[in-house]
Amino acid sequence: MSVTVIVKRVFRMDHTQKLIPLLRQLREESSKQPGFISRRTFSKISDPGELIVLMEWKSVEDWMNWMGTKTSRDLQWEVDSIIGERTTFEVYKPEEY
Repeated sequence: MSVTVIVKRVFRMDHTQKLIPLLRQLREESSKQPGFISRRTFSKISDPGELIVLMEWKSVEDWMNWMGTKTSRDLQWEVDSIIGERTTFEVYKPEEY
């Protein structure tokens, strides 16, 4: 069953130059992983430093495998170090009602 992962990050705009290359690398690397379907990034209109990313994966296991890779862990650690807080991840499954 496919899942959607909601990733939330909040950062100050003065960190943009450091973060954008890392976020692009996360996007590129995740898209190469088995089970990856799609990814869209959104910024909050009232606070452009607040981002959510909607990632769709074929299964929760595929997403967990990606999160367990050294590449994912290292990049995520760098991002969190720059923004000064942990990125949050929430996993959702589709419902039929």
